Amino acid sequence: MIGIFDSGVGGLTVLRALKERLPSSDILYFGDIKNAPYGEKSREKLSELTVRALEFLQKNGATSIVSACNSVSASLAVSLFDAFDIAPQHLIEMVGPTVAFFRNSPSRLLLCATPATIQSGIYQNGFAMIRKEVAAVPIPSLAGAIEFGEPGENIEELIRDAFKEIRPNEYDALILACTHYPFAADAFRNVLGPKIHLFDPADAVAQRVERQFWPREAGDGAMRFAISKDSEHFRALVEKIFPEEEYTVEVIQ
Repeated sequence: MIGIFDSGVGGLTVLRALKERLPSSDILYFGDIKNAPYGEKSREKLSELTVRALEFLQKNGATSIVSACNSVSASLAVSLFDAFDIAPQHLIEMVGPTVAFFRNSPSRLLLCATPATIQSGIYQNGFAMIRKEVAAVPIPSLAGAIEFGEPGENIEELIRDAFKEIRPNEYDALILACTHYPFAADAFRNVLGPKIHLFDPADAVAQRVERQFWPREAGDGAMRFAISKDSEHFRALVEKIFPEEEYTVEVIQ
C-alpha cells in the first residue's frame, strides 16, 4: 500500500496524478487538517508533524511513502530512513523529481511556495546542484486560503500581492512548489498572464512513483482517506476529483 500525506487538500493533486498512472495501487491518504497549513510552521514543528504522519501511515499498512507536501520535504532528514525502517527507494518527496525534470531544460524558472519552503532553501539548493538559476517567491497565507475554501477574489489578491514586483515576461515557467497551488491555477493565470507556463510537480512525482514503486505496489485500487479534522471542503474536493472511485473518509483523533 502507498501512503501519502499532506497538511490537507494539497496532496490530492499528487494523488490524482498518481492514480492516472497507477490505477490499481492501494492508497492510504492522510490529511493533517487540524494542523494546516504547514507552510508557515517552524522546522522543528514540521519535523514533529512529519514523524506523526509517518507513524500513522506505517501503523496502518503503508509500505511505500509519498510526502506530498513541499514544506515537509524541507524537514525530511536521512535519519528518518533508519528511525522508521524506510529504505530510501520506498520514500518519495516533491523536490527531487521537480528539480530532475528541469535538468536539461533551457527554461527561465520562477518558483513560488510557502514561506517555510522558500526559507529552507531546499529548491534553491537543488537547482544550484544542476547549475540552474531559479527565482523564488514566497506567498504567505495562500495555502491556508485554498485549504479552507476562501473566495477566489481573496486568493487572487494574495497572489497579486506576492508578485507585484515580478515581471512574468522574464520567465518561461512558474513552478507551483506547494501542492495546494494547482487548485488556484486560474488565479495565477489572471495575475501573471497566459504566456508563462504553470508547472505542477505532481506529474513528475507520479512518474517517480511509477518508476520506484511499480509493480511492487500493485493492488486492487482501494482508496482510504484519513483526516485529523473534518472538512466539508476536503470531502467536496475528493468527490469532485474522484467521482467514479469508491473510497472511505475517516476522521481520526
